[in-house]
Parts: sequence; structure tokens; C-alpha cells
Amino acid sequence: MTNVSPDTRDRVLAAARDLSYAVHSAELRPVPGARRSVAVIVPFVNRWFFSTVTAGAASWLREQGYDVILYHLGSADERDRFFHRMPLARRVAGILTLSMPLTEEHTLALRALDVPLVSVGSTIPGAPSVGIDDAAAAQGAVNHLIHLKHKRIGLITSEPDDARFAFASSSERRRGAERALSAADIPLDEELVASGPHGIEGGAMAMARLLGGRVLPTAVFAEYDELAIGALWTLRRAGLRVPEDMSVVGIDDHEMAPVLDLTTVSQGAEVQGSKAAQLLIRVLESEPGSTSAPPVVLPSRLVLRGTTSPLAQTGS
Repeated sequence: MTNVSPDTRDRVLAAARDLSYAVHSAELRPVPGARRSVAVIVPFVNRWFFSTVTAGAASWLREQGYDVILYHLGSADERDRFFHRMPLARRVAGILTLSMPLTEEHTLALRALDVPLVSVGSTIPGAPSVGIDDAAAAQGAVNHLIHLKHKRIGLITSEPDDARFAFASSSERRRGAERALSAADIPLDEELVASGPHGIEGGAMAMARLLGGRVLPTAVFAEYDELAIGALWTLRRAGLRVPEDMSVVGIDDHEMAPVLDLTTVSQGAEVQGSKAAQLLIRVLESEPGSTSAPPVVLPSRLVLRGTTSPLAQTGS
């Protein structure tokens, strides 16, 4: 087990024992035929970000002659069952994890496999990672609204399917939005914060809550584009004009964002997948410094479209 301190090694092996499988280097050596396979562990394969990242990674890996084995977990319970039976041992040469909400026990179990590991959208100690600065992306989105003279800025956030299965990006984006408001001396009004479950319907529900509040925002930042798309749906059904009555901005540059003319922050999901696959190939080929490389933070960029505009003169 390379690049692991004696203390970490002991904790890795203890975690492996607790997860009911034995870790022996001979057992974990890939069987014939497995050396050209890579596992991609995805929390939700049916969600835009994860499917797009997976597509980018799989395309690159196939070009390099690797097969891809996809593991769709979908819930905290399924994640825990996956790590309990750990089907990866001796089956794959490397692992990509996509924004997986992992406990320390799960992380140590992955390290116990002693195969190359790269994460996307989250960090695992001792493993290379690829992602964006989620706080900076959100801060840029809210700053855009502030520069348009909006002060009553609503926040639409996502509710985790399970408290045990919450994504770090969510809290980081909330932190970035609050940072932008604070820098502009705009107090965060909790009455202008609403949340909904993942997806378009969740965004629609959250926007409806904001419309039913005592104070209406003049602009809304949604944590990701599908929430923003839901917000647009509710606003238009309520007879409110976008952006004349309310501006909306999201994060992702979802494939539907250009169709709906949605202002958003592009995070290059497919590029993150291909970059992570490249990193994993480097580790598999044992390029010097590849296992100790710092996290790769890719740039995000504001994409101006038609759902944001300066605050109307009659607004406040």
C-alpha cells in the first residue's frame, strides 16, 4: 500500500475488517482480464451532472482501451450495502468516484483496496481529485445579480434525499452566495431562502414558497440549473415576467439552459469527467508525482443569457 503512513494503514485495515472483508495484497491483485477495467461509482446516474461527467470519463477511458464498470448507488442505504460487500476487490484496475458522500469508514475502505483512485466533485485524502470551486461559482452568480442592482436576492437550495447522503457542493454554494451578499453589505434574509427536493419540480416548489412569502425577491439564485428551470416554470405560471419582474440565475449550464435562455455558471461537467479519467490513467501508468498531485480545480464561467437584467427603476 503506497503513500500511506503506518497509522493510516492501520486505520485502513481496521476499516476493512469492520466492513466484513479481509484485505490481503494477494487477494486484491486484479484477476486476469480485470487490469483493463475501471469502476465508476455514481450516486445518481439519472441526474444530468453525474451522467454528463460519466460520459466524459467513459469516452476517454474507452479511447485508452479500458472497459468501464458503472456502479449506481442511489441512496445512503445502497451505498452502505455496496461498501459492506465491496464488489470491486480483484475486479478493477482503478476507481473513479463522482461526488460521492462518503464517511471516513467508506473512504478508508476504498484506500484499503490499494488500487488507483480519483474523485470528481469531492476530495478523498491521499487521492487526486478534479472539480470546480463551488463557493466561487455561487459567489460569481450572486455578484452578477448584485451588479445588476438587485438587493432582495432569493436563494433556492436543494434538500438532500437523505441527511446521510448530502453533497458537499450544496453547502459550498450556499457559503459562496452568502459571501457575495456579505461583501456587498446585503444582509441575508432567511425569508428569501427556500429549498426543494432535487430536480425541476423541487425548484418549482421552492419558487412557489418564495412567491407566498411576506417579501418578494427581485432576483433568485438557484443552487443548480434544474432548480432554476423549476423556478422559471413557477414564475411563468404565476404570470410574472422573466427577467422584467424577476431575474433568475443558476449553476451548471445544463443542456436545457440555452433552450430556456437561462443565465448560469458553466462548470464544464464533461470536461471534469475527461480530466479525471486522464488523471486516473496517469496514476495507472505510474507517472511520477501523479498520486500526490494537488486537487485540479477547473475554471467556471458566467454565461449571460436572457433571464437576468438590471433591477427595474420601479423596483426597490
